[in-house]
Amino acid sequence: MTTSSETDNIDAVEADKPSANYAEIIYNGIWKNNPALVQLLGLCPMLAVTSTVVNALGLGLATMVVLVGSNIAVSLIRNYVADAVRLPAFVMIIASFTTCIELIMQAYTYELYQILGIFIPLIVTNCAILGRADAFASRNPVIPSAVDGFMMAFGFGIILVALGAMRELIGQGTLFADMQLLFGDMAINWKWVVFEDYPNVLFVVLPPGAFIGLGLIIAFKNYLDEREKKRIAAQKELDGPSESKRVRVTGKIS
Repeated sequence: MTTSSETDNIDAVEADKPSANYAEIIYNGIWKNNPALVQLLGLCPMLAVTSTVVNALGLGLATMVVLVGSNIAVSLIRNYVADAVRLPAFVMIIASFTTCIELIMQAYTYELYQILGIFIPLIVTNCAILGRADAFASRNPVIPSAVDGFMMAFGFGIILVALGAMRELIGQGTLFADMQLLFGDMAINWKWVVFEDYPNVLFVVLPPGAFIGLGLIIAFKNYLDEREKKRIAAQKELDGPSESKRVRVTGKIS
C-alpha cells in the first residue's frame, strides 16, 4: 500500500522526467514562436537601440543572459513557490539577473552601456522573459528550461541583429561599426565600409525607420510561412486521399 508521501515523491520524480521535445523548442524559439516576429514582445528596446549592429548585439546578449539565467532559476524553485507569490518571485529573479548584467556591462563595456542607456535595466519589464518563466520554466525541468530560454533569446537576438544591420547599412552605408565597444581593441578594424562617401539616411537611423524595417522582416516571414503552407497543401493533393481503412463488422447484415 502506497502512502501519501510516497505518492508525492513519485509525482515529483515523474514531473522531472525530460519529456520536452528539443527540436520543437528550437523551432519555436527561432521561427514559429519567435518573440520579436510572432509574439511581438520587447518591441520598445528593439525599435529604439537597433540603429547599429553593435547596439543590437549588445542588447541581444544581455537579454540572453537574463532569459537563460531566470529560466534556470525559476525551474529550480518551481516546486517550492506558492501560487500566491509566484509572479513576484519571478520578477525578483529577473531583476536580480538584470542587475548583474547591468553591473558587468558598466565594468567591461561602459561606453556601450551608456549608449543603450535605460534599455538595459528595462530588460526586467520585457514580457518575453516573464512570459517564458511563467509559461515554460515554471512547468518544466532545468535543462529544457535552459534550452527554451536560450532559443527564445537566440531568436530574439537574430531579429535584433538583422534589423540593426539593415538600418546601419541603409542609414550609414557601413556594417559592424564601433564593434570595439563590445569586443575591445581587437575589433577596431572590423568596420566594413560598404558604400564610400555615402550620404547618411537619417530617417532609417531614427525610430520610424525601425518600424518600417521590422515590418518588412515580419512580412518576409509571413510570406515564407504562407508559401510553405501552399507547398504542403499541394503535396497532399498529389499524394491523394489516404487509403480507406477496413472496418470490422460483427453480426449479420440483412
